[in-house]
Amino acid sequence: MPKANNIVAAKARRKRILQLAKGYWGSRKNVWTVAKNAVEKGLQYAYRDRKVKKRKFRELWIQRINAAAREEGLTYSQLMCKIKERNIELNRKVLADLAMNDAEAFKGVVKQLK
Repeated sequence: MPKANNIVAAKARRKRILQLAKGYWGSRKNVWTVAKNAVEKGLQYAYRDRKVKKRKFRELWIQRINAAAREEGLTYSQLMCKIKERNIELNRKVLADLAMNDAEAFKGVVKQLK
């Protein structure tokens, strides 16, 4: 009995990987083995950096809140402590947005805490 090769599936698999490698430089875009390794590594980075992105945004929000709080005579930790004590339901994303785009509203929040 002859050996059966599923060429259709193999070609589709290679085509999918080479499609993902589109835009890579040199042989990374059209040589199967090189492209496969490059795409796998790229997908690993993408998975990891989806988590890192969340951390980076939290860092940015904290820096913005801290800068705005210091203009009002508080530190970031003092501000967050008072917010927790008073059970104010504002997260860091909203506070940072207020600090950047609506300084008067942020001052109003700080005024409530003092």
